[in-house]
Amino acid sequence: MAGFILRRLLLLVPMLLAASLIIFLLLRLGPSDPALDYLRLSRLPPTPQALEEARAFLGLDRPLAVQYLAWLGDALRLDFGVSYATQRPVLPDLLHYLPATLQLAGFALLLTLGLSVPLGMWAARHRNGLPDQIVRLVAFLGVSMPNFWLGFLLVLFFSIHLGWLPAMGRGGWSHMIMPALSIALMSLAINARLLRASMLEAAGQRHVTYARLRGLSERRVERAHVLRNALLPIVTATGMHIGELIGGTLIVESIFGWPGVGRYAVSAIFNRDYPVIQCFTLLMVTIFVLCNLLVDIAYAYADPRIRLSAEGVE
Repeated sequence: MAGFILRRLLLLVPMLLAASLIIFLLLRLGPSDPALDYLRLSRLPPTPQALEEARAFLGLDRPLAVQYLAWLGDALRLDFGVSYATQRPVLPDLLHYLPATLQLAGFALLLTLGLSVPLGMWAARHRNGLPDQIVRLVAFLGVSMPNFWLGFLLVLFFSIHLGWLPAMGRGGWSHMIMPALSIALMSLAINARLLRASMLEAAGQRHVTYARLRGLSERRVERAHVLRNALLPIVTATGMHIGELIGGTLIVESIFGWPGVGRYAVSAIFNRDYPVIQCFTLLMVTIFVLCNLLVDIAYAYADPRIRLSAEGVE
């Protein structure tokens, strides 16, 4: 197991380097001039002399490869520059907003796992019945409805018409329910359908038939033999859902006035604040990659065949 984890950790280095290069190039090769955006956000007149001085100050007058290596070297020292708009270091500001985003994404993940598993089991128990049709409808709505539109509908119904939940801001559990549900519905729907299909497939395996022949109760067969094997694909899908949930905060935080890093990043995107965009994107990629690493480790622990296959054991 230690060798498996070490190999996965070593793979993170080229992945993050490739991600940093793509992030840097996409922003540098865009149609906008960072020097002009810097002057605009600094409220300085964009005279030719000011543009030339801004390019020299930002290092834009150097070759692209030199710019990237300089930026990468600073990033390795956790120095992502200064925001064009606020004139403050980028990383401390992002870390200030990050806990609120992780809190919201974490609650959305709990909703995803806590609701998708019972729904998937319910649908599998009543294959082609009314419960199965209800879960199919929920899954269809979940994958087809954008999270921002769902957020507006939830605010309209639960805040404006019923007055049950606060429409905006960060506070107690009641403030998290609507934004977390807006983020989680798509992942919840996918997980429920995936678990249903996995349970139906596992229920047809020989070891399940033998368990029934031994006289085990249907509930014990479902819990010990069907559900245990059917949950493995859910573990894999969770790694992808984490990225979806964190990415979903970008728009949802703006709708619900949630003071997280997503709303901060949206403001930076509108202002073309390049240091903030670069730091935010690389931070999100790092979180996503680390979460997928943890999911890979959990999957290898749950299914030794994955670990043995990675180690070259037949």
